[in-house]
Amino acid sequence: MAVTGSLPSQAVFRYKIVKSPLHKLPAMFKLFLLLPLSVFCMSLPSLWLAAGIIIAVIAAFCFRFTLREQLTDLRPAVFYAALMYALSVFSVLFENWETFTYSLSAASLTVVLTPHPDFLRIALRLVLIVQLSALLFRTTSAMELREGLVSIERYIKRLIGRLPLFNKRISLQCHFAENISLFLCFIPEIFSAWTSINLAWRARGGKQGFRKTIPLVFLLISLSMEKAALKARALAARR
Repeated sequence: MAVTGSLPSQAVFRYKIVKSPLHKLPAMFKLFLLLPLSVFCMSLPSLWLAAGIIIAVIAAFCFRFTLREQLTDLRPAVFYAALMYALSVFSVLFENWETFTYSLSAASLTVVLTPHPDFLRIALRLVLIVQLSALLFRTTSAMELREGLVSIERYIKRLIGRLPLFNKRISLQCHFAENISLFLCFIPEIFSAWTSINLAWRARGGKQGFRKTIPLVFLLISLSMEKAALKARALAARR
């Protein structure tokens, strides 16, 4: 019971059932607002990215997200930032291996451990994009995402269908929107499955560290493929 009860707060991008202004907005409007905003954030300088992160944190509190939930959603950003930093250190060490072999000093270690100039901006971009994604997934259910994407695709197809050359050739069946919605909704389910596996590992006294990643990743892949197969069967039965 303790593991199950702690799952909602520890799962990344998990939908939260609360009454907030962002929850009440239609999913179609949030898709039009947050997704282009994420693309726009990719071109911002570091100072504006830092300001955007602060604004996103304040907005998350206003939409009734706790600090723990916000930190939980930032786990993917922290993981990828640490991976990029490790790759940056490895590349500098590999390029200057002969120099560091002959003269290992505090200055050389500083050069190796100093991140690439673009690392900070990439890390800030990653954090802000993850925050915006969390605002979308935390405030939009899977059904709302699907209905919003289907509405967008159907509206576009109706506009194209009014053209003389495309009249009666455009089907109103929204297979593309359904596939995209399945992909988007599968992202929080993967994180939720990983959280369940990790909690079960801890409950059974499993050792923490890098070694646990290998068996848990294979288990995560197996569970994800099983969930994907069940969804495919459900969709095939409905059609």
